[in-house]
Amino acid sequence: MTLLQSWPGDDRSAWNVADTNTERKKIRTMSTSDKSTNQRERMNPPLKKSDPFFMSQSPPIYRLPFGDTQIILVSDGTLDLGSPEKSFRGISREEIDAQLSRHFLPTENIVIEETVLVFMSSGKRILFETGTGINPLYPHAGRLQASLLEAGIDPASIDAVVCSHAHPDHIGGLSATSGRPRFPNAQIYISEIDFNFWTDEKLLGSPLDAFVTFARKHLFPVRDRIVFIKHGQEFLPGVQAMLTPGHTRGHTGFLLTSGNQSLYPIGDLSHHHVLLLERPRVSFAYDLDPTKAADSRVKVLDMLSTDRTAIFGYHFPWPGIGHVAREHGGFRYFPRLYRYIGEG
Repeated sequence: MTLLQSWPGDDRSAWNVADTNTERKKIRTMSTSDKSTNQRERMNPPLKKSDPFFMSQSPPIYRLPFGDTQIILVSDGTLDLGSPEKSFRGISREEIDAQLSRHFLPTENIVIEETVLVFMSSGKRILFETGTGINPLYPHAGRLQASLLEAGIDPASIDAVVCSHAHPDHIGGLSATSGRPRFPNAQIYISEIDFNFWTDEKLLGSPLDAFVTFARKHLFPVRDRIVFIKHGQEFLPGVQAMLTPGHTRGHTGFLLTSGNQSLYPIGDLSHHHVLLLERPRVSFAYDLDPTKAADSRVKVLDMLSTDRTAIFGYHFPWPGIGHVAREHGGFRYFPRLYRYIGEG
């Protein structure tokens, strides 16, 4: 697909000197006319910091071709992790600051994205992850439903929801606080290992109580819609599951294929595009088994760099699609060029 095309009827040879001079005179006349200036200011008054929409943004939406079909990316919002040493273990604060500074990133507060991928495959709309849902614990997230509507996607039109694991920022958008399903016509795909672990009543009252309570609240109302997936299984057209345990017991990555293109949504294999790639053996505070999580991360990133397979990072900077390559004993993330394309 040609991304940069001429406008229809664009004939630059017709832009002769006389026309150009005429346009310049018009611009000078407009710029020196008090009446025109006042009209423009009334129509477009300058924004003030006190205006409620001064720092507001439209929900980000990104469509891109993928093989014989299309991918649409929408945002659930962001998560503030706070000071980096709270979340990243096995690395000194000095090295954290050095890595972040080298990439021109803030050093005091880690903010990660929650980008949701919609994959159109064989007539099905397949959604990967559901965000946090509306939850006061996550004030800058929980925007998935609104973002989908902005992208022209009715949540009721989603055929399948795929979750890499059962943590709150991945399953929180499955059901409302009332228990009503947010995607009423979708089947939900998740590892049986993860479902069984995070809904186990024996873990209530343990240090994992909050996670288990959350999972039971959001998974049980949709239990009749859940389909369990296995490692290596192509459980939907063009979607293959790959078990990557460590962050959770049943954490799963996915290989998407269409035509001659492939894309690997990594889930929570890495929460940060610098700190957990440059030093892939560093652990993340919410890894259930930090050693296994690091093993999975190194194994998968090595595979993706060798095969030159594109990755999609749910928590990576928007829009989260790029490649990884080996560098200095670790890996480096190379974001894909971000271009707007037409919907046609």
